[in-house]
Amino acid sequence: MKVNYYQFRNQRRHDCPRGLRASTAFTLVEVMVAVFILGVAMISLYAGFTSGFMLVDSAREELRASQILTQKAEAIRLCTWSSLTNCPISFSETYDAPGPGSSTGGGGTLFVGTVTTNAASSIPDTCAYKTNMCMATITLYWTNNYGKQTVVHTRTLKTLVARYGIQNYIWGTTP
Repeated sequence: MKVNYYQFRNQRRHDCPRGLRASTAFTLVEVMVAVFILGVAMISLYAGFTSGFMLVDSAREELRASQILTQKAEAIRLCTWSSLTNCPISFSETYDAPGPGSSTGGGGTLFVGTVTTNAASSIPDTCAYKTNMCMATITLYWTNNYGKQTVVHTRTLKTLVARYGIQNYIWGTTP
């Protein structure tokens, strides 16, 4: 006895209960909900990566600002007492972040700063060494561009410099 395959298949499809036949495929509403959920998940993932990279760039620039402030403070501490009268001094440094993920598009971040010296007002007047101390203030500015938003950052470091400090050992002068 020869069985026709197509006839058998069609007969089987018609013999299935109606509820079972309807549940074998996804409806358009189910597909649209799944696509919507996937879209929201992908947008959230992209936003998370973007904010994570911006956070890493910001932390890198904050660290570089701290390094520049420390470098300038150490340089001021090694200056002779008479050279401290040449303040205010302006300076600028460029930091090129490694890799293409830089927030400035590979052009680097420009740090602009000033060094000023004043009398050491934080030392009480009763101290005899007050005239031999100087307050150096280092201020640093830089700008970040996050999309369409421009953010200006500033950091300040204050340090005391002594007339008879370490610079006398470096330059060979005696007090």
